[in-house]
Amino acid sequence: MILSSTERKIIHNSIRDIQDFPKPGIVFKDITTLLNDAKAYNVLMNHLCQRYKEYNLDYIAGIDARGFIFGAALAQMLGIGFVPIRKKGKLPYTTISEKYSLEYGIDEIEVHLDAFSKIPHAKVLLIDDLIATGGTANAAAKLINQAGAECVEACFIIGLNFLDGQNKLKEITNVYSLIEVN
Repeated sequence: MILSSTERKIIHNSIRDIQDFPKPGIVFKDITTLLNDAKAYNVLMNHLCQRYKEYNLDYIAGIDARGFIFGAALAQMLGIGFVPIRKKGKLPYTTISEKYSLEYGIDEIEVHLDAFSKIPHAKVLLIDDLIATGGTANAAAKLINQAGAECVEACFIIGLNFLDGQNKLKEITNVYSLIEVN
């Protein structure tokens, strides 16, 4: 399902740009204004539900923390389970983890070892608010696959094309971004 130009405009206009955050020269895409705009959030979630209802997904996996907001709601709409992918040390049970590079160092995310074990070869949609350089998303897609599931697509509300993260992620899974920023 393709997002109409009217729907795209509603979602795009609900996202606020914050200049020089978290540091000078960066334009932060603030989704809190999307979340508190009932019409825009409804348009977004209905679009995602329509897009993914025919994928026969078993789970939605959301990246800590903004991916939880969209992922848990979408999982409920589709009647499937939600799996959190968290920063290292935040999950209480046995986990597997994946390290990834940041512009200023190394970070690590993890998922429960048995997160997808109820359904053999589970089909999983990965979701987050934004993809920039793709480090976190790449690590998350790898974790899903390492846990015995299949990351069938990674979905982002915003894709920053000028940082090339989407192209790197396409080597692992399909990628869909609603709003493209060049």
